[in-house]
Amino acid sequence: MKLIPVQVECHSGAKSDEYPVRFYWQTIKYEIREIADRWFQAAQTDEGRMANYFKVRTASRQEFILKHELQSGNWYLVKKDGPEMLISLN
Repeated sequence: MKLIPVQVECHSGAKSDEYPVRFYWQTIKYEIREIADRWFQAAQTDEGRMANYFKVRTASRQEFILKHELQSGNWYLVKKDGPEMLISLN
C-alpha cells in the first residue's frame, strides 16, 4: 500500500476534521458526494499510525480511499501495491 499526500477540506461538526468534503490531487479538485464506508485503525502497527479511513464517491462517480492520520493530522490517498491504480478507482 502506498500513501499519496493530498490536501483535504473537511466538515467540522462536533469535532474538527469530522469527515472530508473535498480533496485536491494533481491540481484537480474532487467534490465528495458520498461517504460509502468508514473505518478506524485503532492501534499503531507496521502499516501505520492510528487513523480514520474513508471510502468516498466523487461527483464524477469515482471512488477513492482517503486516510486521515490522527496524530499528525495528515491526509493521504491510498494506492494499491503493484500497478499504478488507486484503490477503487472506477
